[in-house]
Amino acid sequence: MKHQEIIATMNLTDKIAFCSGASQWKTKGFQMYSIPSILMTDGPHGLRKVLTSEDALGDEVSHNATCFPTASATACSWDRALLQEMGQALADEALKEQVSVILGPGVNIQRNPLCGRNFEYFSEDPYLAGEMGTAWIRGVQSKGIGVSLKHFAGNNQEHLRMTSDSLIDERALREIYLPAFEKAVKTARPITVMCAYNKLNGTYCSDHAYLLREILRGEWGFEGVVISDWGGMGDRVKAFEAGLDLEMPGVVGLFDADVLAAVEKGGLAEERIDECVDRLLEMVDAADKNKKINFTYDVESHHQLARKIAAHSAVLLKNQDGILPIQSYQKIAVIGALAKFPRYQGAGSSIVNPTKLSSALDGFKALGFEISYYPGYLLKGVGSQTLVDEAVVGANKSDIAIIFAGLTGEYESEGFDRNTLSMPESQNELIRRVAAAQPNTVVVLAGGAPVEMPWLPQVKAVLNMLLSGQAGGLAAADILTGKVNPSGKLAATYPIRYAEVPSAGFYEEGGRLAQYRESIYVGYRYYDKAGKEVLFPFGHGLSYTTFEYRDLSLSSSEMQAAGALKVAVTVKNTGERDGAEIVQLYIGDLTPGIFRPEKELRDFSKIFLNTGEEKQVEFTLDSRVFSFYDPDSRAWMVPEGVYQISVGSSSRDIRLQDRVTVRGAIRDLADASIPAWYRQLTGKVSSTDFESILGRPIEPVKSPRAGEYSLSSTFQEMRESLVIRMVMRYYMKILVENYGSTEPNDPNFRMVVEGFKNKPLKNMVVMSKGVFPPEIARGLVDIANGKLFKGAMRIIRNKSSSHKK
Repeated sequence: MKHQEIIATMNLTDKIAFCSGASQWKTKGFQMYSIPSILMTDGPHGLRKVLTSEDALGDEVSHNATCFPTASATACSWDRALLQEMGQALADEALKEQVSVILGPGVNIQRNPLCGRNFEYFSEDPYLAGEMGTAWIRGVQSKGIGVSLKHFAGNNQEHLRMTSDSLIDERALREIYLPAFEKAVKTARPITVMCAYNKLNGTYCSDHAYLLREILRGEWGFEGVVISDWGGMGDRVKAFEAGLDLEMPGVVGLFDADVLAAVEKGGLAEERIDECVDRLLEMVDAADKNKKINFTYDVESHHQLARKIAAHSAVLLKNQDGILPIQSYQKIAVIGALAKFPRYQGAGSSIVNPTKLSSALDGFKALGFEISYYPGYLLKGVGSQTLVDEAVVGANKSDIAIIFAGLTGEYESEGFDRNTLSMPESQNELIRRVAAAQPNTVVVLAGGAPVEMPWLPQVKAVLNMLLSGQAGGLAAADILTGKVNPSGKLAATYPIRYAEVPSAGFYEEGGRLAQYRESIYVGYRYYDKAGKEVLFPFGHGLSYTTFEYRDLSLSSSEMQAAGALKVAVTVKNTGERDGAEIVQLYIGDLTPGIFRPEKELRDFSKIFLNTGEEKQVEFTLDSRVFSFYDPDSRAWMVPEGVYQISVGSSSRDIRLQDRVTVRGAIRDLADASIPAWYRQLTGKVSSTDFESILGRPIEPVKSPRAGEYSLSSTFQEMRESLVIRMVMRYYMKILVENYGSTEPNDPNFRMVVEGFKNKPLKNMVVMSKGVFPPEIARGLVDIANGKLFKGAMRIIRNKSSSHKK
């Protein structure tokens, strides 16, 4: 251990206490041991350092900070250098605010488009997510600021996120849900990793020795600090054993006595606590040395960087007849409330209070374009026929209509999942009406994840801005007017309808038992092999110029399994504008054997080419890109056979192909016991099919009843008790009074309410800052279990002791 001398002076009680936070955002400092406290804050696309309330979610209570585009947007840039530049800017703002650790990035997979937090995650593809996350981390940590890579692992739904159990077969875990974390840990070496709220295959991630000790530390060599998600502790004794170092927030020290008792009784080795303390001391020491006094940054330059990132991340989905870019001489109707009041970020813990906010109307004005503006719809409530009629009249009088539409704030947020892939119907109807009156109609979309587009055949162009940050309005105007040539490409497939999603039908019914039945077939891995038509494929994105691919070459037509293969291709800008192209390389196994996707992204390169310019793009492929994970041998294996190398502009726009034969690897991998669905992808996968690759039967979740409740139970589970229902009404009243909102569709309020109903009581105690003491929680559990007198006495004793204090 690096800090043995300090640890030797600390008593056991202090060591245990050091391993939980001092407040919502700070670690504990111990003056007697010369240990300082350090500050952590959200967030992945901008700092949320609170001004007043320690755990507030609203943007009105945090320091001003640059709100950059969210992860689902920045991933569409496919630009490693740009993500690193963004990370450096975030670090500068952290230095100014004396923040030592930024809680991000999130590299969880966008498994299903209904996940309410998809906007915080990069992609449906683990390679792309890993590359983007790694670049972001490198940028932040290059300035000495730490990061927290999250949420480890299998956190792909918000519904019941604190009690759900993600059932994932080992191949899917290793090939889809862990590689982005693995890449970031091995390459960027994050200071901390944050474990997820959920269980993974029956064990809470905070307590998961296989996940934390065996894989993260053992296989990947992680030497940093593992922290809990806020209020996401399962069993603190088991967590120490698994290697979780820091419980956040600490506040009440709920579990300290349990840990002390476990050590004294021999149930937990003190050495495990010493290991955690040592890692925490290393983090705190490094952070304290990096603090800078009176550090400043240029607010306007960061705003312009946010503008650049938004422009380079925007995806031009459709551009029929080259209708874009627009011209200054055209009569332009700009329609949609989102053009004036942009939706630029998601809701929840990542909310940023921006340093400034620019709308699309601001963008057009700054570029000298004269436009006529029509709201078209209300941001809240039902549609307005009057506003639609006015927009239609305005569009009919113009040369072109540009409609700003998409998901409004109540549709996607941390804390709950979406109910549908549809946009607000008032907006769909507006688009249909305007497009019927004006054939030159363009739609500009906002939203953190895919949406259905029933009006797509009626409009000539679609520009997807996603959640583009505080300068997204300027970036949208830059692209629409041709100041910037779009170069973004989708980081997630856009299905035609939700029913086509591989996990549709059981994702939304998962609840506390989330079956990942589709296994490795997530996103394009499913759509491409199943031959499903999609709205827009993974990797798709148009430009105002064109690119030609030629001269694909491989360094060899054969290679040994442990060798490397070099791939080269020449790309030329054949259009009339300078622009950037994202060259994508996919690999597919052509030899029958184990079930695998048709092709998988294995590398990419974003290159800028002047008109007429050409460049050779080179890739080096190692054995891992040909591998699958073999659960039996618990190792990555390369099947011998023929592999197809595909290079193109998207997963469905393959320009050139060649083949390589891999020798000296394992052979004959066919397994007749694998259900047919995983080979053919026809129909819907069943729970029985999934059990065969999971390797065990799926036990249904048994809801606890009176006499079985514990601190791990939720209010929602215990609501059969009349007293509990009364308590819920009481606390709901407090929530409304403290939060100041009674709107059921307010996303932050809804997140708080969902958490209140479905958060285990022990986690509520930790997050309550003393408002919900442990003895009150234990008393309510007793009452729910039918022990009314015992529970009441606990509560009365707690009230009495509180008054004495």
